[in-house]
Amino acid sequence: MATKPENPGYIDNKEALVNRMRRISGQVGGVERMIQEERYCIDILTQISAVQAALDKVAIGVLDDHARHCVVGADASNREEKTEEMMGAVARLLGR
Repeated sequence: MATKPENPGYIDNKEALVNRMRRISGQVGGVERMIQEERYCIDILTQISAVQAALDKVAIGVLDDHARHCVVGADASNREEKTEEMMGAVARLLGR
């Protein structure tokens, strides 16, 4: 597991990220209700796609903050390790 920096790169956007995750949580609850109510399959799939897009947007924002704060801001001896760590995270995001 990666070492934790003093402050995460997203610290300045923390409140916005938490609010966005709460909205996504509500969307997921909505999908659950749709299934319980036996709604039309395509409508459920549309909502699942919206949830995935919202999560992707959060991930890209966290990744951007990480690149700017944790990779670019790393000292030269640690920058290569941080870059590899970031690229591994990108690969996991793309490998769903």
